[in-house]
Amino acid sequence: MTLNRDILITEVALRDGSHAVGHQFTVDQVTQVARGLDEANVPYIEVTHGDGLGGSSLQYGLSLTNEMELIEAAAASVTNSKIAVLLLPGIGTMPELKEAARLGAKMARIATHVTEADVSPQHIALAKDLGMETVGFLMMSHMAPTGKLVEQAKLMESYGADTVYVVDSAGALLPNQVKERIQALKNSLSVNVGFHGHNNLSLAMGNTLAAIEAGATRIDGSIRCLGAGAGNTQTEVLVAVLDRLGITTGVDIYKMMDIAENLVAPILQKPQEITKDSLVLGYAGVYSSFLLHAQRAAARFGIDSRDILIELGKRKVVGGQEDMIIDVAAEISKKKLGAGV
Repeated sequence: MTLNRDILITEVALRDGSHAVGHQFTVDQVTQVARGLDEANVPYIEVTHGDGLGGSSLQYGLSLTNEMELIEAAAASVTNSKIAVLLLPGIGTMPELKEAARLGAKMARIATHVTEADVSPQHIALAKDLGMETVGFLMMSHMAPTGKLVEQAKLMESYGADTVYVVDSAGALLPNQVKERIQALKNSLSVNVGFHGHNNLSLAMGNTLAAIEAGATRIDGSIRCLGAGAGNTQTEVLVAVLDRLGITTGVDIYKMMDIAENLVAPILQKPQEITKDSLVLGYAGVYSSFLLHAQRAAARFGIDSRDILIELGKRKVVGGQEDMIIDVAAEISKKKLGAGV
């Protein structure tokens, strides 16, 4: 089906939402949701472990079902939608990307930390060789000044990315910051510009609208807010809001409401909401994967996990530096003991 769309939505619940359910998606769940999203005319549906291809591990969380089975099931369930996969170089491998393409994935989203685009050229090149639409995904975009973000986006464009995303992984950006970053990319790139938001500060929708106003045409959403932390921009709500604004997505609003209520809500272990944990992640500007580590360290040293997360944010600690959490916790504990707290 060919539709004229002002905005192209990628539904990320079957990837980002994996975090919210402990990576326990079943083939049946993915099949039903993917089929429903396809019938609702959602252009792209992302399906992988929460941390992308190869993410199933002791460090990131073991999947109940092999991700390749989920990708194959999703691809077999759609007629109009295209299946997307996420790959973080260093976690996912090129053979896994080849296998995902063989099983029917049509889009590869190559994700790096916002200052590390230079680790992605071979993965972007392979995706292009495989005939896949290719997206550069600049995670934790709040951690770099706009000029640095533009520099990294240009690298991804030069490697062959068809689209480059500003990714608010921690849900830490404010609307004016989103607008500034999207405008800078629009002014500097010739490829599509996208935005991926999280709702840890209750700003996912506002930030998404700011991104669209600034020129982003590729937008991520998660149905029923099924995503890491407090979830992403809620897709069915986004579709309704954009329709009210006269912005065409081509997505069926009624069907999205029904999928959210009848298929996705039963999967959620608990309703997505802004808890103190997700709020502090957005406030501190750190990865959601740090939370459990910080809570364990806090219990060990008898301190508040929020203090650890905020200090990690101040130090601009990124994924892969989880070993620093114990060091930070020990330092905070030592200072509090010294101060007689």
